[in-house]
Amino acid sequence: MVQTKKVNNHLQLIIPDDWDGLTIEQLLKEVWQLPKKRIHQLRMDKAIGMNERIVPFSEVIHSGDCMLIENIFNEHHANFSRTKKDIQFLYEDDFLLIANKPAGILTHPNTRDETNTLTNGIVSYLQEKNERGKVQHVHRLDKDTSGAILFAKSSFVGSILDRMLEERRIKRTYTAVVHGKFEKMRGTIQAPIGRNRHHPTRRRVSKNGQDAITHYQVISFDARNNQSQILCRLDTGRTHQIRVHLSHIGHPLLGDVLYGGQPVFYRQALHAKYLSFTHPLTLEKVQVEASYLDDFPDLLGEK
Repeated sequence: MVQTKKVNNHLQLIIPDDWDGLTIEQLLKEVWQLPKKRIHQLRMDKAIGMNERIVPFSEVIHSGDCMLIENIFNEHHANFSRTKKDIQFLYEDDFLLIANKPAGILTHPNTRDETNTLTNGIVSYLQEKNERGKVQHVHRLDKDTSGAILFAKSSFVGSILDRMLEERRIKRTYTAVVHGKFEKMRGTIQAPIGRNRHHPTRRRVSKNGQDAITHYQVISFDARNNQSQILCRLDTGRTHQIRVHLSHIGHPLLGDVLYGGQPVFYRQALHAKYLSFTHPLTLEKVQVEASYLDDFPDLLGEK
């Protein structure tokens, strides 16, 4: 574990054994993999100090050294309207938080007129605590999908988490209830996904689309209703990926009428159940489980 804390608008941390012998440049570029523009700005601002002195980025750091990165949190929240919401938080510290999104609201506004979103609610929550920073969602959930979403509290941390997501170091596992019985108890769907030119929001499997990989495992089957409950783990994060892939193999989600599901549930039966990753600053293992916030059709225990 790395000792870290927020000091006013600055980030202070004690260098752990794992980083002993690195240069500041290596920490920023190879460990945190910050964008070149961000590293350049930190250099120009002389924003990094070691043991209470400003040092060049070629400085070698040692276990026990005290690093201070200035003004990481000296950002204003984006121009989001404050919308007070009752949000269930699954994890929170000075640097990031994980919220349990209910179905029926957007992750973030797409226009200034949209104010009833999860991001608006989080901005309101942080402003009430007098926390500065830039709220940044690391991934998204569809409006009618519920569950765990990761947010950064600054663009600095957001940059690190974005790269971790790209490199599949943030593990997301969903539970879904679908029509039909699977032939295999587990499998992988690897099929590229692209836009449907005949529908403004629908996606489809297309040879010219982006690579998309979904792993699934059957955990329960309800023979009476011919429904299966599965766990899905994503290697990629394409729009509507799980919905498109499951429909493609003949198992659309309950309630997902856009992709062939029957309206036996008021929304698509998809919930982001588990989220796990190594905290980029403290190096602690973060694992959360998001409870259902509605009457999700859980088939656990049914055969």
